Amino acid sequence: MTPLILQRPALLLVVLIVVLPLVAWLGTSVLHRYFPLAEEARENYKIVQGATLTLLALLIGFTLSMAVSRYDQRKNLEEEEANAIGTAYLRAELLGGEAAARTQALLARYLQARIRFYVVHDAAGLDEINRNTAELQTQLWATVRDAAKAQPNPVMALVVAGMNDVINSQGYTQAAWTNRIPVAAWTLMILIAVFSNLMQGYGAHGQVGRRVLLLVLPITVTLSLTLIADIDSPRGGLIRVAPLNLMSLAQSMPANP
Repeated sequence: MTPLILQRPALLLVVLIVVLPLVAWLGTSVLHRYFPLAEEARENYKIVQGATLTLLALLIGFTLSMAVSRYDQRKNLEEEEANAIGTAYLRAELLGGEAAARTQALLARYLQARIRFYVVHDAAGLDEINRNTAELQTQLWATVRDAAKAQPNPVMALVVAGMNDVINSQGYTQAAWTNRIPVAAWTLMILIAVFSNLMQGYGAHGQVGRRVLLLVLPITVTLSLTLIADIDSPRGGLIRVAPLNLMSLAQSMPANP
């Protein structure tokens, strides 16, 4: 389970903006006092420090790429889900009579439930939406199943296949929204960020100009990690996937019970 701090990017921002500058200050005020850096060792220290900062930059870039790819996946699946529902709505006319009207009405309700899935924030509301979605899927499948049993022909097979795509697309979307950057990767990246800021403060001791980095580096790293957490958090961040295709589909339906 993803820790709360990674689900709330604002909370991560507050924690890091306090911790990382504090760690840099500890490096320049405390660590240097007990383990002073000799001038002859400064060259080797710069090599180690540069390697640490390079590793941190690579991890941030790699993790950002992971977060963006997951965000793009969620957007693409929203589009695919809208296409699947729209196709199933049109194919439902092939059922004819009361079954067609019932299926289209259920699909319209199902579409509204899927839109709410994308915009809800609280866990209780999400649980209710998931239960409602499962119930609607059961009713939709029962409707097309009974029609296919009554008339087992290629036309009914087409309707059943369309409904199967609707149910599958919801499962793919659900999986994509729970697919987050592993906690182990976050732990490693934050630990390296802490050590990088500690080394930055340690090496900046006694150099007035370089002490500016005691704020620049922690703030830069904090903003970078917060951006990654924001993109990777489907509900807790500012950057979210909006159900634009689903809402456009809802507006295009002739009837929306």
